[in-house]
Amino acid sequence: MKKSFFLFLILALGALFLNLFANAQTTSNLQVKVEGKGKQAAIFIPGFTCSGDVFKETAAALDKNYTCHVFTMPGYAGAPADSTPSIERWADEIVAYVRKNKLNKPVIIGHSLGGGMALMLATKYPDVFSKAVIIDALPCLSAAFNPNFKSVEHPDCSKMAARIMSMSDSAFYKMQITNLERMIVDTVHRADIAMWGVKSDRKTYIDTYCEFSNMDQRQSIAAIKIPTLVLFESVFANYKPAIESQYTNLKTATLKYATKGLHFIMYDDQEWYLNQITEFLR
Repeated sequence: MKKSFFLFLILALGALFLNLFANAQTTSNLQVKVEGKGKQAAIFIPGFTCSGDVFKETAAALDKNYTCHVFTMPGYAGAPADSTPSIERWADEIVAYVRKNKLNKPVIIGHSLGGGMALMLATKYPDVFSKAVIIDALPCLSAAFNPNFKSVEHPDCSKMAARIMSMSDSAFYKMQITNLERMIVDTVHRADIAMWGVKSDRKTYIDTYCEFSNMDQRQSIAAIKIPTLVLFESVFANYKPAIESQYTNLKTATLKYATKGLHFIMYDDQEWYLNQITEFLR
């Protein structure tokens, strides 16, 4: 009788442990498109609300030598959203993907938010990646507008949330187009990017923008040891001291400025952009 009771107790506790463990797991909605059959792997992370298709031409230029793993973040561009979106958790999930698929020292390429995530990944996981390409991203976005910026424990984005959540799709699309006029010269792709924004989950956009705008990686990037190429839009060349001061602690960085165009360099200055990346990876 006692043996039966103890066996029951062990099985019950085991079931409870497994249930608690299962409930603690995060369900990842990361979407990945794999292209190319090269021996080396490359990870691509797009920016806010963008589909991984923003890297279509980049992946095509590299797919002879690289197998390209192109991500779309949960909730962006119509992808299923996470219940509690988190940039830091997404970064951890990307590393889990790299390890699960046994990718050996992949290159990591990120644009905008994706560039910030690439910095985070290279800082937090210094031995996982071989090289990093950061496209028009800063270690601390808010410091570009406020030199005295300091991160806070609980940033208040309630006003932004109220404004964004109350918009109709048509009003949100118009806002996207207006904002994108300052971010991309290419009008064809501008419309595509705006539609990715409309298809994105609003709460995910708000939560991740709020999280990203509160990040300050200016000190932590000192831990990055891998070669890093940072590509900036042409306009940033007018603000070099402020821009480059953010990368002071990243000793392995090479900083370059596009010859024309705006934030979406992969479209506005495509030839220069692809040449820089292919030369760096070679």
